[in-house]
Amino acid sequence: MSTQPKVVNARPSVGSRLSYSYCRFKYYAAHLDSPFLLLVRLYWGWQFTQTGWGKLHNLPHVRDFFASLNIPAPGLMAPAIASLEFFGGILLIVGLASCLTGLLLACNMFVAYVASDREALSSILSNPGKFYNADPFTFFFASLIVLIFGAGYFSLDHYFAHRRKL
Repeated sequence: MSTQPKVVNARPSVGSRLSYSYCRFKYYAAHLDSPFLLLVRLYWGWQFTQTGWGKLHNLPHVRDFFASLNIPAPGLMAPAIASLEFFGGILLIVGLASCLTGLLLACNMFVAYVASDREALSSILSNPGKFYNADPFTFFFASLIVLIFGAGYFSLDHYFAHRRKL
């Protein structure tokens, strides 16, 4: 009998190296969620704030536009929507009450689709390009991102939640 030791192939297989590399990639990519959410909140919060500010300073025009879209009580809805967009944008920027703000702004953008671009909304499956090229789409999508994923680490929501746990 031979007493020579068995030679074991110490090199990992290509599959295990790919698996390891992919797991490392996922680990580091997972750390990008909070910076991404911060960028979404800052950019779209600013956009909402600007549109709300513009509406607040031109309420008669907004009221008339809402009336032309057959939105009920346009005299009441114009300042309400302008305030929602202005203050909601500020809340998004600082990351406070983000999920609730995201919900309210997403509902607002859904109503904008229904009231002003129903054709684009109804073509979501048959002609998606028409749906995502409509004006409310990016605002709607950003609101849904914040609603679903929250504000992230860099927010007042996170700060207050962390303080409460102490």
